[in-house]
Amino acid sequence: MTSPIRFIMIGGFLGAGKTTLIQQLARRFQADGKHVCIVTNDQAAGLVDTELLKSQGFEVNEVAGSCFCCNFDGLTDAMDEFESRRRPDVILAEPVGSCTDLIATIAIPMMERLGEKFVHSPYAVILKPKHGLKILSGTGGGFSEKAEYIFRKQLEESEIILLNRIDELSDGEVDELKARVDEQYPGRQVICISAKTGENLDALYEAFQQLASPREATMEVDYDVYADGEAELGWLNATAVFESPSPMPLDRVAVELVEHLRQSLSKVGAEPGHLKVLCSGNDDVSVANLIDSDSATVLSVSSAANAAKATAIINARVRLAPEELRQLVDAAVSATAAIFSAQADVEQLESFRPGRPTPTHRVQY
Repeated sequence: MTSPIRFIMIGGFLGAGKTTLIQQLARRFQADGKHVCIVTNDQAAGLVDTELLKSQGFEVNEVAGSCFCCNFDGLTDAMDEFESRRRPDVILAEPVGSCTDLIATIAIPMMERLGEKFVHSPYAVILKPKHGLKILSGTGGGFSEKAEYIFRKQLEESEIILLNRIDELSDGEVDELKARVDEQYPGRQVICISAKTGENLDALYEAFQQLASPREATMEVDYDVYADGEAELGWLNATAVFESPSPMPLDRVAVELVEHLRQSLSKVGAEPGHLKVLCSGNDDVSVANLIDSDSATVLSVSSAANAAKATAIINARVRLAPEELRQLVDAAVSATAAIFSAQADVEQLESFRPGRPTPTHRVQY
């Protein structure tokens, strides 16, 4: 008899660290001899996370153009495609960071329609610490109340809350964050982790060996507030190609793009929810990112490689009109090209506000 595939969905707000954690978990399952596949998700094509995971040797399918909940069949098709090659033991799914209500629109519909094909692990949500502390303490996280509504609903529907980046926090900050989570979202298992260093990964791995708890009631969600919260964000995916007479350091190209955008966003007071750049050339990959307005630009993946031709994938989710965001990205590409005396061509660019979420299925009881 074929064993069911373990389905693990990890949610969390934009920039929370979902992709980094999924990399760590995938390697942990692989170390136990499991065949692991990953499904990523975005509102548009050209996702940094997909290309990064593929560059690290993971088997990845991407559901692009809408969130999992609004494209349930796209998610199940992506999982079926894995089986056409080799049946997975584990599927790790990373939903869009501005999505919520995933138990009612994904988990339960999967259980009802796909029977015993999958076994579901508890639903875990990663908490982004800096935004989290501001929102849970009532001081605001740089977004409107409607966007904060999504953040809170993500925590509300979780079974496990992951306090991430504890390697960057003091003991006092960890204790305060944990106390606020325990007070405002009682009954959840809380695990303090560092997706970057792997701290407490074993505890999370063990938690995912358990079964998701049955839901006696689905969460109530005001889809008008939810839609307005998502629409607050300008969404941009772009691909730019740089060509220079002499080799360019990929690490620096990625960092310069993010840093130029960081400074530009700061000048106009636009809060980033998530900003990532993947720069590739000659099979080498560098990634730089920015997680919020209070943070510095970080080179999260270094290649220490040089290339005369480099392709940069830019993903930006910012509290800013899409038209303004596009202008800032165009300016960042031009400024970065000038640093390296390079010619830059933007080959693909999508900039928009997410539309109203309309789930394929939604269970209510």
